[in-house]
Amino acid sequence: MPLLVDPALPEGTLRAATQPRLRTNDGLVLRPWQRNDAGAVLTAFACPEIQRWHVRRLDTLEEAAEWVGQWAGRWEAETAASWAVVDGDDQPLGQIGLRNISLAEGSASLSYWATPAARARSVAARSVDELSAWAFESIGFNRLNIQHSTVNTASCRVAERTGYSIEGTLRQAIKHADGWHDWHLHGRLRTDR
Repeated sequence: MPLLVDPALPEGTLRAATQPRLRTNDGLVLRPWQRNDAGAVLTAFACPEIQRWHVRRLDTLEEAAEWVGQWAGRWEAETAASWAVVDGDDQPLGQIGLRNISLAEGSASLSYWATPAARARSVAARSVDELSAWAFESIGFNRLNIQHSTVNTASCRVAERTGYSIEGTLRQAIKHADGWHDWHLHGRLRTDR
């Protein structure tokens, strides 16, 4: 059945290129995950806040290695992407990623977390700014979203600080360990300034 509109981005937009390394103006690097990051990922997912909001835990180094290893395939499939956010010593401080990628609609959702030691350094906000600029300017996405539990005030601050306007609340949109949570929906368009 033919579509009446052309896809916003053609199939192969991501997989035709190597996942890039991105650098913020102030020295953070967003790079593809590497197998030797598994120990840092295991440590990060031991944090109760990361477990709470990302609804997952990792119990072994093997599970962390599997988590790290999945991203190359998801880039190739053009369904999701994830970058390690690292400092000048190449040590992971957090994660930033695109989820629910729709090339046809030119849209994706952002996910992010920062290790406890990196939270006072605005790692999440700086990473959101950098990934958003790349997604809009280099790839041509039309829309990016951030969704989070309405009680996750830290994530809400990151979204607002980085120009993602709150557009509404989705009732009982995500299930956490303590039950159903309402979800804030933030959005940003390529044409937003």
